[in-house]
Amino acid sequence: MNAMTPSIALERSAPTGKAVPTPTDLTITIRDRRFGRNEPAGRWWLNNDPIATAWHNALSATFPRGEAFFIEAVKAHRDSVPPKLEAEIRAFVRQEINHTREHVAFNRAAENAGYDIARIDKRVEEMLALTKDRPVILNLAATMALEHYTAMMAHEFLANPAHFAGSEQEPADMWRWHAIEEIEHKGVAYDTWLHATRDWSRWKRWKVKSLMMVIVTKNFLTHRIEDTLDLLEQDGLTGAKWKWKLAAYLLWKPGVVRRIFPAWISYFLPGFHPWQYDDRALINKADSEFPDAVMKR
Repeated sequence: MNAMTPSIALERSAPTGKAVPTPTDLTITIRDRRFGRNEPAGRWWLNNDPIATAWHNALSATFPRGEAFFIEAVKAHRDSVPPKLEAEIRAFVRQEINHTREHVAFNRAAENAGYDIARIDKRVEEMLALTKDRPVILNLAATMALEHYTAMMAHEFLANPAHFAGSEQEPADMWRWHAIEEIEHKGVAYDTWLHATRDWSRWKRWKVKSLMMVIVTKNFLTHRIEDTLDLLEQDGLTGAKWKWKLAAYLLWKPGVVRRIFPAWISYFLPGFHPWQYDDRALINKADSEFPDAVMKR
C-alpha cells in the first residue's frame, strides 16, 4: 500500500477474550478528499427537491460539533486499550476529522445559498454543553448509539440509489464518501464500549446502552425534523402540506427512517455487535467509483 493511502489493518478480538464479529481482515482507510470547492452546491442541490435538500442540510449542520463530540468521547477511553483497538481509534479519529472539515465546507455552501443554519448549530452547542459534567461513560454510550445511526443511514445511502437520484455530483459524492467511512469504522465506538465496560454485568451494559439509544432516538428524530422544517420555512414552505411531504419522504419514498428500522431494532437484541452484518461489499462498490478517493484535491 503506497504512502498516499494511510490505512490501518485491524485484527480484533473482544477485550473480554470472547470473539466479536469485527472482521479480522477489516482495513480502515483514511480517504482525504475535498468536495465542492470549485462548484459549491446550489440551493436545492438534491434533485431540485426542497425536502430532500433540507433533510440532508439539517443533518450536515450537526456534524462539525457532533463529530468533535464523538472523537472526544472515544478518546476518553483509549488508555489501556489493546494495541489493535488503539490503532482502530486513531483511524477513527482521523476519518472523523476529515468528515468535520468537509461538512464545515458543505454547511458554508448552504449558507451561501441563502440558508441560516446558525439556529441548528446553536441547538447542537447547547445540547452538547449538557454533557460536560456527566460521566464520560455516558458520553461514550451516546456516541455508540449515534454511530449506529450514522452506520444505518450510511448503509442505506450506499445501498439505495434513490437517496441521491438527480443530485448535483459533488454533494452526492461527499455524502457517499462519508457513508463509506461510517460503515468502515462502525464498530470502533462499540468495541471501545466493550473494553470500557468489561467489568460490568451483561445486564447493566445492556440496560445503559438501550436506555441511551431510546434517548438518542427521541432527540435525534425530534430535532432533525424540527431543523428540516426550519430550513423549509426559510424557503416559505410551511404548514401541514409540507409536514406531510416530509413524513412521506422519511417513511415512504425513499423512506430512510422506515428502511433503517430493522437495523435499529437489532441494537437492542442480546449479543448485538455492529459487524454482525458485514456490508463491506457496499464500500468496495462505492470505492470503485472514486479512483482518487485517497488523494487530496
